[in-house]
Amino acid sequence: MGKIEEIRAEMVTAMKNKDKDRKDTLSMLLAALKNKAIDKREDLTEAEEYEVIKKEIKQTKETMELAPADREDIREQCGRRLAVLQEFAPEEMGEDTIREAVKEVFVSLGIENPSVKDKGRVMKELMPKVKGKADGAAVNKIVGEMLQ
Repeated sequence: MGKIEEIRAEMVTAMKNKDKDRKDTLSMLLAALKNKAIDKREDLTEAEEYEVIKKEIKQTKETMELAPADREDIREQCGRRLAVLQEFAPEEMGEDTIREAVKEVFVSLGIENPSVKDKGRVMKELMPKVKGKADGAAVNKIVGEMLQ
């Protein structure tokens, strides 16, 4: 079952339970997924579905951060929305898993003594492997630590 069907089923459940916040969030996510599919003119792949979900999470976090300090209602609403969106987000790679992936790239590129000069080559090889599974900022930080 694709994400669209899963989200639609959850939205029906939220409507039955009269959970307005959850229903609104799921409705917004469903619309974003459908719009992406319409733009593409075919069904979305699982990776593309996760991309849309991550984009919605990122936008919600930005809204939360940019809300004025005296608008606690906006922050609370974003927090509830984030909790719902996180349920459908892909499992993020942990720091240890990212480190293992970086070590594999070192081996595949034949890098025995990694230095800062190798960062471009390493990132070019690594990012396609972790795209959608790990936060780019976290990957960049870990690669930077390992290239000291």
